[in-house]
Formats: sequence, C-alpha cells, structure tokens
Amino acid sequence: MFMQNRIIYGIDISRGSPRARELPRYALAILKEGEVSHQSMLRRQKILNMIQKDRPEMIAVDNIFELAADRRELLSLMERLPEGVKLVQVTGGLHPEPLVRIARKHGFSFDPVNPNDEAEACARLADLGVGHEVSLFEDITKIKVSRARSLGRGGWSQNRYCRKVHGAVLQRSREIENVLKDLSREKGIKFEAVNVKGFGGYVRSEFTVYAKRGEIPIHPAASNDAQVSVRSVERDKIRYVPLKQKNPRRKFTIVGIDPGTTVGIAILSLDGDLLYLKSFRGIAPDEVVKLIAEYGKPAVIASDVTPMPGSVEKIRRSFNAVPASPGIEVSAEEKIALGKTFGYSNDHERDALTAALLTYRSYKNIFTRIEKKAPQNSDLELIKLHVISGDSIEAAIDKVRVSGEAEKPRARERSEKPEERTVDESLLKMRETIHRQGEHIQNLQEYLEDLKEELAAKDRKISKLASRLNSFKKEAYSEVRKSNEIQIRESTIESLKKELSHKNKTVKELRRRSNKLRKIQKMEVRGEGTAVKVIAAFTKESIAETKEKYGLKEGDVVFLEEPSGGGAATAQILVEASVRAVLIPEDISHAAEETLFKGNVPVLRGILLERAEDFAMAEPESLEVAIAAWEKEAEKNRHKAKEDELQSLFEEYRSERRRGLV
Repeated sequence: MFMQNRIIYGIDISRGSPRARELPRYALAILKEGEVSHQSMLRRQKILNMIQKDRPEMIAVDNIFELAADRRELLSLMERLPEGVKLVQVTGGLHPEPLVRIARKHGFSFDPVNPNDEAEACARLADLGVGHEVSLFEDITKIKVSRARSLGRGGWSQNRYCRKVHGAVLQRSREIENVLKDLSREKGIKFEAVNVKGFGGYVRSEFTVYAKRGEIPIHPAASNDAQVSVRSVERDKIRYVPLKQKNPRRKFTIVGIDPGTTVGIAILSLDGDLLYLKSFRGIAPDEVVKLIAEYGKPAVIASDVTPMPGSVEKIRRSFNAVPASPGIEVSAEEKIALGKTFGYSNDHERDALTAALLTYRSYKNIFTRIEKKAPQNSDLELIKLHVISGDSIEAAIDKVRVSGEAEKPRARERSEKPEERTVDESLLKMRETIHRQGEHIQNLQEYLEDLKEELAAKDRKISKLASRLNSFKKEAYSEVRKSNEIQIRESTIESLKKELSHKNKTVKELRRRSNKLRKIQKMEVRGEGTAVKVIAAFTKESIAETKEKYGLKEGDVVFLEEPSGGGAATAQILVEASVRAVLIPEDISHAAEETLFKGNVPVLRGILLERAEDFAMAEPESLEVAIAAWEKEAEKNRHKAKEDELQSLFEEYRSERRRGLV
C-alpha cells in the first residue's frame, strides 16, 4: 500500500500559534519505509534543521498557515527548504476538507485531539498521493552579482580600489554567464542578462533565468569584493497543484497563434501557466493542429490582430474553440513588456504569446470569481470552459453539478441487472431537453437584464459626460477669449516697448551730441581750440550725414577722413556751404582741389588734430598760420594765372598779325 525507500514528514501544531508572541510547538511524524516514528513539542527551527539533514520528499500538513503566520513568512520558510522538498496541504487546495473526513475516505481513522495522530495521518495521506502541493514560485530564477562592500568616501587609492571591486564583479558575472550559456546549449534554458558598467568593470549584473532554481548549478556566494544572490520569482498568488489528477481528461488550454511563413505558437493553461512556446518555418496546418492537441484541448484560439486571419480561423474550427483577438492594435512596446517575463526567441513567438496572454488577462477576473463561487471539489476547469463558451458563472456551476450527479446514477445503473432498469429513456431525454431549454431561457433572461442595466448605466454615463463636455466647452471658450485678449495686449506692450527703447536710444544719442557740441563751444569761447567737424568720407552721403547730425554752416572747418573718391561736384557742396577750410590727411583729386581753390576754400595738409569721435580740435594759431600760408600761395597762383593768361593773349595777337589777320 505504501511506497518504500522515501521519507515523508507529517507535521501538526501541538501548542500555541504562529501569530502568537510565544513560538509554537509541533508534533512530527516521520514516515520511512512504511514505519512511523514520532517526536513531540519541537520548535520550527529544530524541524527545519532535521529537514536539511534528512531531505524528505514531502512535508505534509493539514493547513500551511500552521507553519507561518502570513504569506510573507510562508515565503521565507519555503525559500529555506532544500531543493526538491514539497510542501503538501493534504486537506485540499482553495477549498480544503476536514482532515477526519479525508482520512475516513481512505480507510483509516485517528484521534483528532492527539497532535501526533494528526501528524501521522498527514504523512500517510501524502504517501497515498492525497492533497495539493503548495507552489509559491514561478519557474523563473533571478541571479544578482553585486559589490560585497561599500566603496566609501575615497582617498588616494580610491580609483584602484574601485577598479579592483568592479573587476571582481565583472569576473564573477562572466563565469555565471558562461555556465548559463552551457545550460542554454545543453537543455534549451533561456536567460537574459542586464549589466551595469562601472569604473574598471561592472557595478552589478542581473540574470533572469527561465527555469526552476534547482535546475541551475549556481548557488549564493560571497567573497571579499563580490557577492552572488540566487532567488526564485514569487507568484502573484498561492497555487495548489494536486499530487494526483482526479480527472484523466485532457486539460483545457488558451492558444495564441501568429500565422505566416513562420508560425508562432503559444499555449497557456487556464491558470495562466506557459505550457509551450515555439515557432516553425513552413509548418503545415494539420501539423499545427496535432501539436496543439498534444498539450490539451483548446478552449480559446487567439490572434493578436483583428479580424482573425483565415489560417488561424481554420485551426480554430478544427477544435470548435472560442475565437479571441485584442480588438485594438497592440504596440511593439506593449508586446515586449507582456512577453518579457516568459521570454521568447523571435517576433513570431512574441506575437503568439501576446495573443494568448491578452486573452488570459481578459478572463482572469472571471476565473477568480469562479474559484470563489464554485463549491468544494468542483471541476473548476469545466466550469471555466462553460463560462468561456458563453454561460454565466451560476449556469456553468449548475451544469457541472448536474452532469456530476447524472454520472452517479449511470454508474449505479451499470451495476444493476438489465431487467432492473425501469427508467424510461425517452422520458429522461425529454426532461434533459426541458432542463436545458429552461436553463437557456434563464440565461437569456439574465443576459437581457444585464444588458438593460448596462444600457441604463451607459445612458447615465453619456448624460454625465455630455454635461461635463458642455462645461468643458464653456471653460475652453472662456479660456480662448482670455488667451486672445492677453495675446493682443502682450503684442501691444511688446510693440510699445520696442518704440520706447528706440526713442530712448534716440534721446540718448541726441543728449550725447548736445553735450559734445556744448563742450566744443566752451573750448572755442575760451580760445582753447578751433572746432573741426569730421566727415567720414569725401562723398555726398557722408557730407549730408554730418550736415544732418551737427550742421554745416559758414566758417566751419571740416576734416575729410577719406579724401579720395570725391570730385568737382562733391567739392562744390563744401564751397556752397562756405566752409572756412578743408583739412585732409592725404591728397585729393585735382578736379576737387581745383574746385575748392576757385571757391577760395583752403585745402590744408599736416594739421595736428585732437580727435573726439565725430569732432576734432585744432590749435588756433597753427590753423591760422596754415590758412594764411595757403592764401599767400593762392594769391601767387592767381597772379601767375593772370600773367599766363595775358601772355597767352599776347602770343595769340602776334600770331594773328603774322598771318595778316589784324
């Protein structure tokens, strides 16, 4: 009856509670080779030490929360168990039965008041394959390599110290990565690595391995510079896995398919566990159907696009499964985030996995409600299948209950003699038909009521949203008007600011010029110098600019910074202005000088000036001497010109006489 050559621990609480301040005591029954030995009043740490030594196949309890006060403490406890040791709750999973009733079903009884008897009953039931294994971890392992010490505030050798520590982390990370690569080649175990670089190596490395912790030959370790931690990834909720499957029926599954030249296939259980993920190039549809059938019976066939492609639809019809698709376009970023936990090799596997996971998520809340509402020992998978097919939760539970009750009379009928069967089969069929139709009518009525409530809720929501929309429109219109007015005012202010700035600059420039003119006038009055107006170039434009800025009147002395380029017409402007003298740093054109000479305007060279931007000062005496010298020279030139003119007339007269013209 009992399996030999294995050890099973049965545990029951003797005194106290994990939630009390005082640590509880336990009764321990050790089942080995069919014989049971007992130990009493043990602390939990003592039992854990014995488990590390004996490494039993199973630890059997009637309630897992007799070992731990809450989920966190239970998680810590299970992390300390050796690899391969199962924690079993013999009274069932989500809906446990009394231990006495389960023992009676399997042909033995015990004293429920005696903790030793309860512990032995737990061990013997587990040996018979009764109960559910408690699973708190996914088939995913996280490995982290990090610094074993702080780098501190630093000093003279800080860089060398950082390089040493980071180098140790890098070396240990590469060793682990090589081990994982070997595992990937030999067993197909997938993993992902994330490395954070630092000075001289790595600050830390994190590996996500898609396998159980016991399948990975890497253990926690620490050295002076680097440390390695290994932990399993915790599940969202506790999962109870039956030690023996009560129903040999094939499991129902959710299948995601990505069609095309390369076909991606992802298969999930109705609990959301990944059963299969792979892609094939050039695979035939019948081979896809055969492969999917190996992992169970599909309840849903899903695609990640809408509408469902024809090739996927054909496969769905082969299984008469419910179709599913997200209804909206799923971005690549969302697909990557969905599939990251499970891992995938290419885009086809990712898309198939996305379709399956989105479908499971759409049913997840309904499945949770089923687990809460379903009676004890109900066929949860069959109830979920009926709900997926369109039944309400209550109708699905009733169907499963009716089918379960119908199987029992049929089993009794098989044991009866043929002559004892008095049930009219046609009447039974009619009753079943009436029952189904009644259920169908009830479901339709419930569905109609749900639709009415949903419609009323939507009407209320639409009315509320319309009201909010009108309010938003008013606010938005007011904000737009306010914004436009503000924008107009800001534009006006900006324009006025620019105009004011321009006028301020003009006033500042005029004030500067006025100050200069007053300064020059004072110097002239005191006889300290003669004012000279500077003209930048000997052009009409420069002369006009100087005249506009500072004026150009009779008796002014001007200085031409660039005298070249001016001609007779330009010089005539200065003559007409009746300037007293023109000072130049270099020669001007002959035509310009001739025009100035005829206009009796002295052209002076080599006069020393004291410059002040657009003005200069000349020493009065030097200027007077230069003007007098020019006038003396000009008088000579005029006298000589007259002599030359008379001589020319005389020569012309003599010529005419010789020719007899006079």
